[in-house]
Amino acid sequence: MKFILGSSSPRRLELLSILGIKPDEIIAPNIDETINKKELPLDYCKRIATQKMKHFDGKHENTVILTADTIAYSGRRIIDKTNDEVIARKNLNKLSGRRHRVSTILCLRDTKNKVISRSVTTTVNFKLLNKKDIDNYIKTNEWKNVAGSYKIQGFAEVFIKSINGSYSNVVGLPLFQTNNLLGSVGLIKS
Repeated sequence: MKFILGSSSPRRLELLSILGIKPDEIIAPNIDETINKKELPLDYCKRIATQKMKHFDGKHENTVILTADTIAYSGRRIIDKTNDEVIARKNLNKLSGRRHRVSTILCLRDTKNKVISRSVTTTVNFKLLNKKDIDNYIKTNEWKNVAGSYKIQGFAEVFIKSINGSYSNVVGLPLFQTNNLLGSVGLIKS
């Protein structure tokens, strides 16, 4: 059975390897990820994951395809990816001393073109960050192009007081749900 990962995320590829899964192909759908005005975080996340899957409409028949989108948000505000240091500092200040959520929407297309979606949300509680914490984190460059401007699997883990939910979800792919979805189409034998 052929399997395509519809994502360029190296983190998702690493997490799939934990499940013993190596995609036959990695194809990153080129879609517009602009946030619409007044779009709620989960609505945005679902729209992006679904658009990534629609990229494969009419292509790669008899193939299992997995797409996903992961966002960090506080209240109704998405804390988006950035490569801009000024924005990253603002994002880290927004997270400082507060709880926020990280959600992933998974979309899996089976060999009969049926699409199954799952939503996973994790709550993350950051310690109060001081200027030195943020300065030191910015130097790591881990904040570049990741949801929330931090990687939980890196230096930022020292900022996290508590986590309620899936750790791997915050990394970018909730393994429990991914394992179940891939098992449901026969890619993982239980």
